[in-house]
Amino acid sequence: MKARTHIFYAVIRAIFKPIFYLKDRLIYVGRENVPKEGAFILASNHLKSTDPIHIGTAIRRQIMFMAKAELFKNPFANWFFTHLGAFPVERGKGDRSSIDHFEQILKDGYLMGIFIEGTRSKTGEFLPPKNGVSLIAYETKTPVIPVCVTNLKKRRVVHFGKPLSLEELGLENGKAREFRMASRKIMDHIKALRAEDLEKYGD
Repeated sequence: MKARTHIFYAVIRAIFKPIFYLKDRLIYVGRENVPKEGAFILASNHLKSTDPIHIGTAIRRQIMFMAKAELFKNPFANWFFTHLGAFPVERGKGDRSSIDHFEQILKDGYLMGIFIEGTRSKTGEFLPPKNGVSLIAYETKTPVIPVCVTNLKKRRVVHFGKPLSLEELGLENGKAREFRMASRKIMDHIKALRAEDLEKYGD
């Protein structure tokens, strides 16, 4: 299914893309690995609050991001993020309504963005992956695209890997061990993208 890009999202992306592209000297790698249609989960590491913008401006398709509920407490922020397609999640809680919403968005053929570590890394090093991505991938039968954001001295790289099928992730029976192993596999792919970028673009 081909999901349409909302007008508000397209306008905001058009405004912010040149600003951040020049400001942070963005390098986009592997954008061809994101199919032009169909549901996929983008699983990325998380370094800065601008990560959703940098990832979102890299491709033309709209990305629906999970975001921490605290960001939606301000009325204007709530309006802004909601119109961008983001939706709140209570961290550390079993937020079934958010998961149901996530599943509906994937059913509608959108891209979903999740930061696999669950929070920003303050040191720039990778944090242990959470199992949410694997769980939702299994429940919705949705492939996962690993994404790595890498900070260099004067540049920033956003690298999209190739989609990983449920079979490649070992998600077969919905067991807890499978979710842990799948999350580690996704993280290994993200780490491999960083190693590739550091070798090619490292200052």
